[in-house]
Amino acid sequence: MTAIASNTSLMANAIRALSMDAVQQANSGHPGAPMGMAEIAVALWGRHLKHNPANPHWADRDRFVLSNGHGSMLIYSLLHLSGYDLPMSELRNFRQLHSKTPGHPEVGITPGVETTTGPLGQGFTNAVGLALAEKLLAKEFNRDGHAIVDHHTYVFLGDGCLMEGISHEAAGLAGAWKLNKLIAIYDDNGISIDGQVAPWFVDNTPKRFEAYGWNVIAKVDGHDVDAVDRAIAQAKKSDKPTLICAQTTIGKGSPNRAGTAKAHGEALGHEEIKLTREAMGWTHEPFVVPEEAYEQWDARQDGLKAETQWVDAYEAYAKAYPELAVELVRRLDGQLPKGWAQTVKEALAATHAKAETVASRKASQLALEVFTKALPELLGGSADLTGSNLTNTSSTPALRFDDKGEPNGGRHINYGVREFGMAAIMNGVALHGGYIPYGGTFLTFSDYSRNAIRMAALMKQRVVHVFTHDSIGLGEDGPTHQSIEHAAALRLIPGLDVWRPADTTETLVAWASAIESKSRPSALLLSRQNLTYSPKADLDGIAKGAYVLAEPSEVGLKKKAQAVIIATGSEVQLALHAQLQLAVSGIAVRVVSAPSTSVFDRQSVEYKNAVLPAGLPRIAVEMGVTDGWWKYGVSAVVGIDTYGESAPAGVLFKHFGFTSENVADTVRAVLQNKR
Repeated sequence: MTAIASNTSLMANAIRALSMDAVQQANSGHPGAPMGMAEIAVALWGRHLKHNPANPHWADRDRFVLSNGHGSMLIYSLLHLSGYDLPMSELRNFRQLHSKTPGHPEVGITPGVETTTGPLGQGFTNAVGLALAEKLLAKEFNRDGHAIVDHHTYVFLGDGCLMEGISHEAAGLAGAWKLNKLIAIYDDNGISIDGQVAPWFVDNTPKRFEAYGWNVIAKVDGHDVDAVDRAIAQAKKSDKPTLICAQTTIGKGSPNRAGTAKAHGEALGHEEIKLTREAMGWTHEPFVVPEEAYEQWDARQDGLKAETQWVDAYEAYAKAYPELAVELVRRLDGQLPKGWAQTVKEALAATHAKAETVASRKASQLALEVFTKALPELLGGSADLTGSNLTNTSSTPALRFDDKGEPNGGRHINYGVREFGMAAIMNGVALHGGYIPYGGTFLTFSDYSRNAIRMAALMKQRVVHVFTHDSIGLGEDGPTHQSIEHAAALRLIPGLDVWRPADTTETLVAWASAIESKSRPSALLLSRQNLTYSPKADLDGIAKGAYVLAEPSEVGLKKKAQAVIIATGSEVQLALHAQLQLAVSGIAVRVVSAPSTSVFDRQSVEYKNAVLPAGLPRIAVEMGVTDGWWKYGVSAVVGIDTYGESAPAGVLFKHFGFTSENVADTVRAVLQNKR
């Protein structure tokens, strides 16, 4: 704030007034956190944050994350006051249908919101991903005298974020990666919904973060703007990520609710708001902010100046390094290179010609070998299962950091046994821009990642999850590791494309589709066991999610199909063998491979009817729960609605009825019942 002398009390009270008024009008929300963190916000947004309200998306802005997203009126107040396109009418419509001020901050809804927060701990973890992306892009694109990527990531978080286990996963990685431009400010108010946290939250948070390798600034008075300002300035000088522990009073300003759980998650009430106004000396009506407060908060001039300086710097960079400048813009825009379509076409033709019999996890690695060479933005990793997930390639050496925190340029991340952290960090990387993140683990452990996968779908982010060991086919590890309900559960997430390919070409198409899906995350479910290549007359249908793989004529029958077998993944081979066995009996069957029901469901009615003709009995085959298949009008499902067993894969297939004989018998039974 350079135009006029700062009046921090006025600035903080403007946040308090707007927050309590909006929550009261909605009769829903959390006024305590915004009221308690008002001075912290003044220190950060008024003195440090590099942003431009007129252009919320300029590339080198600082990123701000409100991890304790229930305090959403804090960020809405800040955005409104500092000059973003968030008028007072939107604050009046807090938590109302189609407003730009939803109950928790949502990216893509409110200008200036960087990520969707609310599930506690994930915003903090997204911030780790944002900071990682900044650091890696800076290493890749900055040159001497041209720091074109140079910004901080700030995150506010509360007790709830720290109680969630994901904070441990994320903080440990941030320390290992020495993310020195990540600054977290902890609202240490000692209150949650159930009251004083002391009986159940006794962590020594400063010591905990010091053990992660963080710089910790403890016992900062969160209601002293100058003290918080000094802590942030100190944090910027550190070679480590920093946690500032700001001690605050929740609901600060409220005479009877401050410091209590009552201030946390409910409106103060008209009488208490009246008393709070009197205590603050705030004489204005609800949703009225004095012009002096707007002048204090207005960040438009400083923001324009900061962005203009960056644009000038970028132009100088573009003259010195024109190819790098063009590449950076392409990457940040999320556009694929001009030769991408040809790369996919050639890779698909080569894969089809080779017709290799390999596990689909290996097929995934073969596809990645091609795509990671073509796309430097592919940033891979695995949750301590690289040798099993096969997410590494010759183009993606392991990412490592030297003693000074400088990355080595590697593009494969060892996330350790941190599935949830990996998934939410990848969301942050995708939100930042410049990279397409992917990460691997076993399919059964997708449960650990599920809420972050859901958040990627909600935020429409291009994130790719590689899930191997996709069925009882993994064998002896037994039911703890054998996925039964996981494919069906993932398919239930709106906006997530789930792929379960049957061979090398289907796997390559799945990868290409995931990379091209700019506004959808994808999950690739891959086998441990080898899968025989399925001959194909037409490759175009694969990308449509389901296609006719084999007609009766291909097994010597000159008659129309009497039934359709729909299969995915490893079970496609069972369908093909069953088709052959049935042909011997004169029964004509069409085989449909459905690598992605998610994608198939979006196709035209005409296409879906062509693949699954009306009037033909349908039999689905998949090593998983049967519930999801009935929507396709099937007459029977060869599936598994119990947990698995510990035994070699071949034994398990016979035990659970995943044989071509059982599939053929099921078709016969369906046709017999029809007659």
